[in-house]
Amino acid sequence: MCDSTREPQLPQDHPLFEHYQITVDKGQSLLRIDKFLMGRLENVSRNKVQEAMRGGHVFVNQSNVKANYKVKPGDNIRIMLAAPKREIEVIPQNIPLDICYEDDDVIMVNKPAGMVVHPAYGNYHDTLLNAMKYYLEKNHPGTEPYMVHRIDKDTTGLLLLAKNEPAQTRLAHQFFSHTIDRKYTALVWGDVEKDRGTVQGNLGRSVADRKVMTVYASSDKGKHAVTHYQVIERFGYVTALECQLETGRTHQIRAHMKYLGHPLFNDQTYGGDRIRKGTSFSKYKQFIQNAFSVCPRQALHARVLGFEHPRTGEKIQQEAPLPQDMQQLMDKWRNYAQASIQSKQNPQTF
Repeated sequence: MCDSTREPQLPQDHPLFEHYQITVDKGQSLLRIDKFLMGRLENVSRNKVQEAMRGGHVFVNQSNVKANYKVKPGDNIRIMLAAPKREIEVIPQNIPLDICYEDDDVIMVNKPAGMVVHPAYGNYHDTLLNAMKYYLEKNHPGTEPYMVHRIDKDTTGLLLLAKNEPAQTRLAHQFFSHTIDRKYTALVWGDVEKDRGTVQGNLGRSVADRKVMTVYASSDKGKHAVTHYQVIERFGYVTALECQLETGRTHQIRAHMKYLGHPLFNDQTYGGDRIRKGTSFSKYKQFIQNAFSVCPRQALHARVLGFEHPRTGEKIQQEAPLPQDMQQLMDKWRNYAQASIQSKQNPQTF
């Protein structure tokens, strides 16, 4: 019997998973769905189909079903399977990792700025996955790293990986169904008007530049994206925010903050690497250049990551303190804001 749970929004172009859609033939006799899928999907193991069933990644007519569901003519079936390993060989490299949490199924690291998460064109070495491959081979022979999400190269903070395929599938389901707790600390240009708010807007790649994500007003473009934010501290010309992801799209916080009119401080891709608020005095311009030097990247840090353990169901949450560059940047702006207030209160002695 079908479960009434509605289908979570599954990204169709996500490279970590393969997505299949099958319409059952009119002449199909009643058959258990696990057996049906084994006969229709080429080069797919029984174990992989069973893991998809257990992970809640098989849907019939947009409803989640169990392994004993019997397909019938006209059924529309969708299934998400863990993708096969990449053609790019991941070379183990002895690169230090800041491990925040680890057990037999998952491992969480605090990624530094400048580290690419996985090998790809132009970045075959020195990635987090290269480092993780080395760490696991040395400490847990026979264990492979499985990715379930990403953060940008120049964004710091918490990244979660699985240590086996079942854990990967179950964690991916949590990311896709938006039950993962993810909070970021961001420094944005401008004095954000509201103490808290929500940015909603479909995100898709810009027609002018495929590397840039843009917000589309039309509901038939891009993917649904929601970011909640609240003010942590105000510094006058910039504001520190906590951003909580309801969805997890590429560049979501960076694109949503630009859309809000408050791009991330020193975000070159989204226009935050130039003066957006402030004075025209040369002293202020020099201060900004110094601030850019202190934190030479977008000021964004994945601070909190919480999830349900894929084996035990236990709620696990970790928090990573601000990295040194962002802490120094915040301190610098805090001192500037305090000095500005003192100047206004007592201009003759400043």
